[in-house]
Amino acid sequence: MQIRIGDRTLTAKLADNSSARALKDLLSQGPVTIAMSDYASMEKVGNLGTTLPTNDEQISTAAGHLILYQGDKFVIYYDTNSWSLTRLGWVEGVSADELKQILGSGDVTVLELP
Repeated sequence: MQIRIGDRTLTAKLADNSSARALKDLLSQGPVTIAMSDYASMEKVGNLGTTLPTNDEQISTAAGHLILYQGDKFVIYYDTNSWSLTRLGWVEGVSADELKQILGSGDVTVLELP
């Protein structure tokens, strides 16, 4: 999966669960644009526009983790957290500092591509 943020395109590897497969199926219908905002100085979060199955488990996140929250919110972590969440995947080949710079501060629009 690819994630476009501004003029940058990031590559993400999907997790092996029904949530990630549902996201892949959603993206097979076309790109998904998500308006995302900062939350708690650790993540960007935005409404997915649909509900996907959840596979919540107690996890510790790191920068680059892609998470499904409450079944309908797409989250990109740029810092750490520990909570019961559903893994969707992770961004590959980008450091935590670089990811934070790409995401910037404030609102951002993210385009997910299959």
